[in-house]
Formats: sequence, structure tokens, C-alpha cells
Amino acid sequence: MNAEFIEALNVLEKEKSIPKAILLDAIENALVSAYKKNYGTSQNVRVEIDETTGDIAVLMRKDIVSEVLDDMIEMSIEDAQEIDARYEVGDAIEFQVTPRDFGRIAAQTAKQVVVQRIREAERGMVYDEFCKRQGEIVTGVVQRKNPTTYFINLGSTEGILPATEQVTGEAFNINDRVKVFIMDVKDSMKGPQVFLSRTHPGLVKRLFELEVPEIQDGTVEIKGIAREAGLRTKIAVATQYENVDPVGSCVGTRGARVQNIVDELHGEKIDVIAWSDDPEELIANVLSPAKVEKTIIDMDEKIATVVVPDYQLSLAIGREGQNVRLAARVSGWKIDIKSHQQYFGDEDFEVYGDEEAYDEE
Repeated sequence: MNAEFIEALNVLEKEKSIPKAILLDAIENALVSAYKKNYGTSQNVRVEIDETTGDIAVLMRKDIVSEVLDDMIEMSIEDAQEIDARYEVGDAIEFQVTPRDFGRIAAQTAKQVVVQRIREAERGMVYDEFCKRQGEIVTGVVQRKNPTTYFINLGSTEGILPATEQVTGEAFNINDRVKVFIMDVKDSMKGPQVFLSRTHPGLVKRLFELEVPEIQDGTVEIKGIAREAGLRTKIAVATQYENVDPVGSCVGTRGARVQNIVDELHGEKIDVIAWSDDPEELIANVLSPAKVEKTIIDMDEKIATVVVPDYQLSLAIGREGQNVRLAARVSGWKIDIKSHQQYFGDEDFEVYGDEEAYDEE
């Protein structure tokens, strides 16, 4: 190795943020192992690299003793004092034992160490980058697919979109561009693993943040989201400004803003609802498009018994219970829903709202 090698380490330090001292220490340790492998394993040696010239020295250390038991690691006091009369028993002496052909071994070893450290550093930077971006959406390109999993090129790494996080009915081709939600990031022996989702409610939240400037600047706040991916999402929004219509801001002129999000989600229906701190008003809003006749609130249990017209019972419940189920999630209330006839006839009714809501608060 030479001064050019040291300059290369300086460049790596600047470009890859790998301290030169750490690289040199790793190379020196690797060279000790290489020396022992090629020239014997019993030597008590260390390697020293000149940080300016890149010159390498292999130094053997021996303890100075009165009686030598192992001449590979010990030297008699008599022999030591022939080198320097000031040596005493208990001191240690080092002398250079660099083999003539060690430069070739050193160059190969140093290259391997540097490549490995660069790879580790790059993996670390990718891991740190995506850890900070967890909970965001990114646009990637479909790179490959096995029978159930998509692998998405995110630029500096490859993301994993498992079958459990894919929307039923969605299919992508190789080289398709797709927006995905960064759900989790894990560090593994093979490097960072970035797990992606197309079903997470956070995907809808981030899409609204991108599409609606009033959400970006904090004028409109998302209070809660409930989603059944690929079918329907209910999103509740609010504002502290009297002159701002939170629902209108999210829907956009002629529905343009919400339609862009619907298109990104391949036709998933989205209900934008006005949040209210009044439970009765909130329950009525989240059950839209059904009309509510009467709401009985149990504040202690956070249960709302809701009466709807007989002819709107199916609409209020929704297909397979979807409407009332999403209403319960987005509002955070358990909802007992009855038709007018059921309520006044005291018939049985169904309970919704045991499932966890995705609440921004």
C-alpha cells in the first residue's frame, strides 16, 4: 500500500462518512489475521499502518524474562540488554518482522476490508434513511414478483410488498410505478428490509396530505380514518377556522381532489365526513348516507344507540355491515343500530364497533 491508498481512504471518509481511523483499525486487525494464517499462528504480532505514507509494518512483541520458556513470545534479559542495556525483566520489546512478500497479501486483505466496510456503511445509511421515513408514502417501480410478493425498487433499496398488504384485485406489472406506504423497517444479515403496504389506512392519510394543501399547512386536520382496503374508506376531518369548509377542502372543486385519490386507489370509495365534538352530530355524520332519527348516548360505556327509518336500515348497516362498521371505527364509538320499528318494538339489534379505529389523536 502507498500514499494513494491513504488518499482513497480520505475520499471514502468524505463521500461515505466512514471515518478513516475506523477503516485503518479494521485493516490492521485483518492483516494480523492474514499474517498468522500465512506465517504461523503463535506469533504475538500487531500491524501498524503509517497514516501518511501507507507503509505497513508487522511488529512482533516479546516479553523480557529471566528464563525463557517460549522463545516465540519471550526474550531473555541477556539478549534484550544486548539490544539496549536499559531493558529490565517485565519490559516488552517489539521488532519488525514484515515478510518480503507481505505487500501482496496486505493489498488483497485491505481491499476486502474496505469493500466490506463500504457495504456495511451503505446498508446502515439506507436503514437510517427509511427508519426516518417510516409512516410515509413513496413512489417505487415494480422490479420483480414471486407468486405472492412484489419487490419494489425504491432507489437506494428494494422494498417488500407482501401478499397480506396487497389490496384484493390489485395487480401490477413489471416496471409499473406505484405509491406505497412504508409500514416497517428491519435490519437483517442481508441488509435493511423495508416492508410496504397498500392496505394501511395511513396510505389514504398521506395521499390526502399530498393532495390537499389545507391539510399540509394544518388548516384542516384529519381526526380519524377507517378503511376496508379496496372497498371503502371513511375519513373524518375538522378545522378551527370558521371560514374554512374542511369537507369541501378535501373533496375539491367538482370532487377533483378526492377523485385523484380514488383513482390512485383503483376505485376505492371514500366518504369525507365532518368531525364534531358533539357525539350525536358525529354519529349522524359518520353513518352517512343513512339518515338518523334518534341517537341515545351512553357516555360511560361510549355506546351510541341509533334509530334509523325502517326503509334505511340496510343503507345504515351497509353491505355485510360495512357502513356501520367503518362508522364505528372512524368515530371511536360502539354503535347499536335499530330501525324505527325495532326500537319501538324493542326487538333485538346488532352491535358494531369492537374493532380498533385508526385514530390520529
